[in-house]
Amino acid sequence: MSTVARRRLVALAALAVVVVGVVLGLQAVRDVARGYDPQGFAVSHAELHSEAVADTTLKQTYVVPPGGARGRPLLVFLHGRGDDGADSNLSDELFAGLQRLGDDAPAVVFPDGGEASYWHDRDDGAWARYVLDEAIPAAVRRLHADPRRIAIGGISMGGFGAYDLARLAPGRFCAVGGHSAAIWQQAGDSAAGAFDDADDFAAHDLIAAAQADPSPWRGIPLWLDGGADDPFHAGDDAFASALRAGGAQVTRKTWPGAHEGGYWRAHMADYLRFYARALKRCKR
Repeated sequence: MSTVARRRLVALAALAVVVVGVVLGLQAVRDVARGYDPQGFAVSHAELHSEAVADTTLKQTYVVPPGGARGRPLLVFLHGRGDDGADSNLSDELFAGLQRLGDDAPAVVFPDGGEASYWHDRDDGAWARYVLDEAIPAAVRRLHADPRRIAIGGISMGGFGAYDLARLAPGRFCAVGGHSAAIWQQAGDSAAGAFDDADDFAAHDLIAAAQADPSPWRGIPLWLDGGADDPFHAGDDAFASALRAGGAQVTRKTWPGAHEGGYWRAHMADYLRFYARALKRCKR
């Protein structure tokens, strides 16, 4: 090889190193701007047209493990009230927890549930139908996930929604989790906008439903946790007691903390281990 050719080869190699460095640098800048490091997981978004919710378009956020989601289980994770919709639970803690699961990491879909839908069918839209009949099937199709291995969970409003949706679709989910689930013991205690009226509350009263017929929740792993200073602690305890009295198996955790993001991020790895373990064992 001539001296000129060698110099050209060295120059091209140096340019390639620079290009790779620039690409990695831009990726790092994007990750910092987003506020999290995805650690090799792919984050994508889609707009889902929902006939169930007033013919509107709702954002869906997907998290896919390295190597793709084909054949993997699916975790449906519902956000809380007033959060940044489908992206509100993307965090370093989420991706670190998923990364530690290795090959057992599920694909995840974060549907947009609006400001205060509480994930149930009500006057402003059929939010439960949207999740069950639109968002989940769309996620399975898009990701090629295993439709037989699906878990559902959520934070605050989303924790309530996960248990209410599991009630409406018995046998659909391999596990259900509620993290500081927004469960009130009576209609008068509920937050403004959580339900349309007293009748709407009664139709989605999880404690009363568990006392009357806990069968939709029996036979699958259930999780309820919350901070010791969480305002929903009493309601979640009452719900867990009703489930256990009816023969359901509930993991109930109380850790130091309140109803806020730092608490949930601190325990995100615990949540993900629960879902991954249940999904791995699930046979449908």
